[in-house]
Amino acid sequence: MSRSPPEVRRPVPAAVRDEAADGDEELLARIAAGSQAALSALMARHGRGLRTFAARYLGHAADAEDVVQEVFVTVWKQAARFDAGRARASTWLYRITANRCIDQRRRRALRNFFGLDDISEEPAAPEANAETATAARQELAIVRDGLSRLPERQRMALLLRAVGELDIGAIAEVMGASAGSVEQLLVRGRRALRDHLADAARGRERKSS
Repeated sequence: MSRSPPEVRRPVPAAVRDEAADGDEELLARIAAGSQAALSALMARHGRGLRTFAARYLGHAADAEDVVQEVFVTVWKQAARFDAGRARASTWLYRITANRCIDQRRRRALRNFFGLDDISEEPAAPEANAETATAARQELAIVRDGLSRLPERQRMALLLRAVGELDIGAIAEVMGASAGSVEQLLVRGRRALRDHLADAARGRERKSS
């Protein structure tokens, strides 16, 4: 008796992973392993909440968008450092966002204090946002370099005013100086920094031409 041929079964296609069904901790583990799809799922899940938090803290929608972009770049790079035993994933994300907001607020305070052009309120394309963020970092690096070149008392007065947000009277108390002396230190320090920025801008123009 001849045997019937074995049944041929169609191969069952592998199930497509549903990233959206994963928990936050699972997504972070997959991000740590290099999954861009997991990063996209985490962004879709938490991006709106993080932007709302940042915008309300900073009072500036464009800054909030930049902050959230920085947050997810950090998540991509540092997901392997997340420890589920110490914090929830959402808590970790908001802590990163809060720290980036503080950094952004300090950068904006420095820009405003030193008379640098403000960032446009209008939303820009991601490429433009990236270019703006890069330009801002370069500009602030020039400011830091300029600060390091100032006489010590000018540098101290400027930092107490811009970063410490102290008024003239408080700075005078900290430095053991008169209010008039502090005002002169601030005027001279600002002027020197603006000259330093102008020189750096001319240098960039010469290199690009």
